[in-house]
Amino acid sequence: MQRFDDAYKTHTAPWVIGEPQPAIVASEQTGRIRGKVLDPGCGLGEHTILLTALDYDVLGIDFAPSAVAQARANAEAKGVPARFEVADATDLGDEPAYDAVVDSALFHLFGDDDRERYVRSLHAVVRSGGLVHVLALSDAGRGFGPQVSEATIREAFGTGWEIEALDVTTYRGVVTEAHAEALGLAVGTTVDEPAWLARVRRI
Repeated sequence: MQRFDDAYKTHTAPWVIGEPQPAIVASEQTGRIRGKVLDPGCGLGEHTILLTALDYDVLGIDFAPSAVAQARANAEAKGVPARFEVADATDLGDEPAYDAVVDSALFHLFGDDDRERYVRSLHAVVRSGGLVHVLALSDAGRGFGPQVSEATIREAFGTGWEIEALDVTTYRGVVTEAHAEALGLAVGTTVDEPAWLARVRRI
C-alpha cells in the first residue's frame, strides 16, 4: 500500500478529482444511504465531507496516513466537521455498527484473497439489513485502473448478502503520466470510464 501513500504525498493520484464521484452523489439522492455510514478507502475525503455536510453520521477511513491527513485538512478548509481515521478495511473489527457503506474505488483494488477478507470484514461491521454501495471500475474499460467483472462482484457478495442492483455507470478520473500514452490522452484530461455501481444488502 506504500504506492498509494506515495501517490497522495506527490499529488499524482488519478482518482483524486477534487469533488465527489457523480455516481456516489446520485446514489445519495436516491435516499438509500441512511443511518451510520462508513466510507472505506476515503482518500482525500470527498465523500465523507459531502455526507457529513448533509448531516449524515459518517466515518472515513484509509490505510494511507497521507490521505487521512489531507482529508482532515480538506474538511477543515471547507468548515465541515468530518471524521477520519487511519484503518485497515480488511480488518474492521466485529461490532455491527454501520447501516451503510460507501465504497468508491476500493473494492476493485483487491486481489482474490484480500477481496474475500474485505467483504468478510464488511459483513462483520454492517448491521443486518444495511446497504453496501460499491463503485468499481468495469472490465469494459480501457485499463485506467484495476478493473473487475460482474461475475467478480457477484461472487464476492455471495453468502450473507443480497445484490439488489448491479448497474452500469461511470467512474471519473484524471489522466496521469502512467495512463496518458495507453489512453492517447493528455495528462490532466478528465475521463469518465465504464464502472459498476452495486447495491448490496447484508442479510
